Amino acid sequence: MALTHEEIVKALRSLKPGASYNVSNLVVNWTDSSQSQPSADELEAEDAKIKKAYTDNKYQRDRAVAHASIADQLDQIYWDKKNGTTIWVDAVTKVKSDNPKP
Repeated sequence: MALTHEEIVKALRSLKPGASYNVSNLVVNWTDSSQSQPSADELEAEDAKIKKAYTDNKYQRDRAVAHASIADQLDQIYWDKKNGTTIWVDAVTKVKSDNPKP
């Protein structure tokens, strides 16, 4: 499987943070003498790991956009305390049930 430029760079950043290199025409020019250059197989394995983590965490991204803003949630918590209601807990419970962990 041939990786794109972006996939190569993401895999390199994940595998070798802070390493010196450049990627041109899908070829890695390794300039870091303090670290070994990862193989193509290592880059592909890291790319697969990154993609799996992204897929596995979809529920987190869905929840993040479904929740009210932090300011609104704090206001809900305040008024729940003041009025003895559970509006905030109910809202968070709905977001979590609508977007369950796998």
